[in-house]
Amino acid sequence: MTEPLEKRLEKAMAELQAAQEAVARTERELRQASFAVLSSDRAVRATVGPQGELAGIEFLENKYRDMSPQELAASVLEAASAARLKMNRHVLKAMAPFAEPSSNVPELKGFELDWERIFGSEVLREDNEDTARDDRATPGWRDALGEDGED
Repeated sequence: MTEPLEKRLEKAMAELQAAQEAVARTERELRQASFAVLSSDRAVRATVGPQGELAGIEFLENKYRDMSPQELAASVLEAASAARLKMNRHVLKAMAPFAEPSSNVPELKGFELDWERIFGSEVLREDNEDTARDDRATPGWRDALGEDGED
């Protein structure tokens, strides 16, 4: 036997209200988010803000003094791109549940988003934290040489 229309409407309205509150919480959290990533040569740390905008660049341990302009630029771009990718993945993970169909109200089918088109293809690749180049990771080539990145 099917559920009365009033009951289904009541469920749908409750789910809509819960979704609106969850979206508002997620938006507040995302507005405060930032990610910092260290370049593989450990010369630069780039920080991006909630919309992927570059929010800060730090040149670490005066390593930039011994770098060519091209090397320094490559380090800045690498760190900034990696930080932006982390932010994009964070946003995707935070917002993806809102696009899914409702489990309680079958009439609410959800909607399909082209995350690759929004963020680029890299955001959908598996995020392997073991190889991430952030503040906690050491690039594989340093491990192979037995170096820890210190001068």
